Amino acid sequence: MTATFFANARLIDPVALTDNLGAILIEDGVIKAVFDDATVPPKSANVVDCGGMCLAPGIIDIGVKVSEPGERHKESFRSAGRAAAAGGVTTIVTRPDTSPAIDTPETLEFVERRAQQDAPVHVLPMAALTKGREGREMTEIGFLQDAGAVAFTDCDRVVTNTKVFSRALTYARSLDALVIGHIQDPGLSEGAAVTSGKFASLRGLPGVSPMAERMALDRDISLLEMTGARYHVDQITTARALPALERAKRNGLKITAGIGVHHLTLNELDVADYRTFFKLKPPLRSEEDRIAVVQAVSEGLIDIICSMHTPQDEESKRLPFEEAASGAVGLETLLPAALRLYHAEMITLPKLFRAMALNPARLLGLPAGRLIADAPADLILFDPDAPFQLNRATLLSKSKNTPFDGARLQGRVLGTWVSGHRVWEKS
Repeated sequence: MTATFFANARLIDPVALTDNLGAILIEDGVIKAVFDDATVPPKSANVVDCGGMCLAPGIIDIGVKVSEPGERHKESFRSAGRAAAAGGVTTIVTRPDTSPAIDTPETLEFVERRAQQDAPVHVLPMAALTKGREGREMTEIGFLQDAGAVAFTDCDRVVTNTKVFSRALTYARSLDALVIGHIQDPGLSEGAAVTSGKFASLRGLPGVSPMAERMALDRDISLLEMTGARYHVDQITTARALPALERAKRNGLKITAGIGVHHLTLNELDVADYRTFFKLKPPLRSEEDRIAVVQAVSEGLIDIICSMHTPQDEESKRLPFEEAASGAVGLETLLPAALRLYHAEMITLPKLFRAMALNPARLLGLPAGRLIADAPADLILFDPDAPFQLNRATLLSKSKNTPFDGARLQGRVLGTWVSGHRVWEKS
């Protein structure tokens, strides 16, 4: 493979937390060296003049819904892979909430084959924690891990039977397997469409208390103390859950936490007059909660930012708010939405990429997410200041259910490289 030299780049380093001008040489799919900006490129290398734009590790997005098998009309590996490349996401970690659920090695192998054939980015599949995601009997975690599952989760279905959940955690601990959980007390959150409070009352919508998140987290922390398993919370969205997370980390439990970009950049008032593209799970929170979780990301208490990409077709969204499906697409809007926090001076670019690239790589044991020699050449070049108004019709995802339709955003991906190959170039 011909070497490529990225010159005149603004290097966003999530390890050193620096933002400096420099250059990078890649060859054979890996980073060969990182230089200061005055370095002369090798004669044999192709030169990419970055023009002072930002060069960062590719985003690793945990919790992406690709609707294969079962609902290919919503999202396929081909469409999700193209959307990811356009959004600067070089690795997608897919959820098992398909139809049927990914709960056997055979289904997992089907997913891996389709991803390898169709997606231009890396695809790492997760598998279900319990059979059919029904919370009654755990899956064959060892066989699924051997088949390539990088983590185990029932997604937004909470395992209510604590004996089943504790057994699954104990077995996962014996294999050093990662378990990902969704923290919402099912009794309190059942049937809820928004967060409880004045806004919910004014709109006449069924709400759920933020304490439902805190209560579920407290339960799971207790089980972690008992089992010693590795555990990642898919989303922490309320201020009330943060002290419990902080204590668990301080006490040495193997716990990390993530948050979707929509909960970092939107609040409950964005639902306005029953706009179903803003119906998410968990529901959007108060502005006070939003500010608290942004601060938690900046401080490193919340480890990971993800898109929680959940494609839904028009028929499932064009319904009364209570009946509409939850979720939003986010592969292409993850970076420009997250850059809202940078432009608001709430978080720096290196800290953003710590949460979107480095920490996901560390959680999954990947060498990516770093701008260092011998790291994979998974890179994105982007202009953090480029303004645009999003038109959802232009999204590459099959489903167009984005809450940012018509929103004014800043930040355009100019190029995406996966293992040294350019898989996206802004036209």
